[in-house]
Amino acid sequence: MELDAVNVWMMVAAGLVLLMTPGVAFFYGGMTRITSAINMMMMVFSAMAVGGLVWVLYGYGLSSGDSIAGLVGNPLSQLGLTGAVADDPASLISIGYGSTFAMIAIALIAGAVADRAKFSTWLVFSAAWVTLVYCPLAFMVWGDGLLSESGAIGSLFGPAIDFAGGTVVHINAGISALVLVVVMGRRARFSTPHKPHNIPITVLGAALLWFGWFGFNGGAASTIEQGGLIWINTLAAPAAGMITWIMIERLRASRPSSIGSVSGAIAGLVAITPACANVDPYAAVLIGIAAGAGAIFAVEAKNRLRYDDALDVVAVHLVAGIIGTVMIGFFAFPHEDGPAGLFYGGGLELLIAQVLACLVAIVFAGLVTLAISLVLRQTMGLRIDPREELEGIDTYEHAEQAYSFR
Repeated sequence: MELDAVNVWMMVAAGLVLLMTPGVAFFYGGMTRITSAINMMMMVFSAMAVGGLVWVLYGYGLSSGDSIAGLVGNPLSQLGLTGAVADDPASLISIGYGSTFAMIAIALIAGAVADRAKFSTWLVFSAAWVTLVYCPLAFMVWGDGLLSESGAIGSLFGPAIDFAGGTVVHINAGISALVLVVVMGRRARFSTPHKPHNIPITVLGAALLWFGWFGFNGGAASTIEQGGLIWINTLAAPAAGMITWIMIERLRASRPSSIGSVSGAIAGLVAITPACANVDPYAAVLIGIAAGAGAIFAVEAKNRLRYDDALDVVAVHLVAGIIGTVMIGFFAFPHEDGPAGLFYGGGLELLIAQVLACLVAIVFAGLVTLAISLVLRQTMGLRIDPREELEGIDTYEHAEQAYSFR
């Protein structure tokens, strides 16, 4: 069987998305304290190993197998992917593409618990989370689960649109990060202002993320026209998010920051992810503006509420993901698979479906992550000793330092 253009593009896109997880490692690693950079990069890179292994062993079956109560697929249907190898080897390309989404979803959570998470517990949490949270939610949205056209919720209110992972990846990871932060507690140095130790590395990570996002959003494009629209929207929304963040910082603090600028771009990318194939470029700009503004105000709310989301995962992924998912209900243009958005004469049907998708993702991921976190806190312990935290997690967890000056 020869490779066709669609499969070749999906292989390229999978490589781009795989590159995004090291991009997260740089993005987060530069924003941490100098004594936590190794640990943060290890947490992110380990997500690739854990996510990839779970996906091959049984995760793909959980996310796409025969429905079990509309909540999850049958993991026995694809143990070790032996069925796919025997029946449809070409499907391994799309299966591999799907694995990269599971990997980065785990990695995104890591930034919230910087400086204090036990690495051994993190590995167990990652495996449990991708098994019990990510794969079931992926099945609910992209498989034959609750939110699909044939599911209990989707059949009543219409299926929600999530082209590339607004609910499955970003809302999912964002609410899980919030729950994990609350259960784990604040850092010993919470009262000390957190300063990134290497801003150029963070900017490099953001650049890798933006580059890889063209594969993240565009890998499933089915036509040239759709691919072109996704490309332009993936350019426009983060650009608008970045400029919005810069302008707000300029108005409030008089000096725009590089960390804020790239955070605005990532917020725009997050928000356009679910909508990239279903809105016009002008709407992508508006979505990016809303995401940039929403994320910066969410950061300020975090400071008032005093929960210790170290690297603003909740603001950039949960809040921006909700904005992008809900705005589809207003701006989606007419399409063959369902109703248009409110501004295109589609009424409230799609908007209701999008809001319900957000609520289901938040409640499901939040509750299951809470259960996982509480069990691990009582058994393995979630965080290192406060004294070790103050002296530096890299030394105690990995016996390494990011930089040597001798």
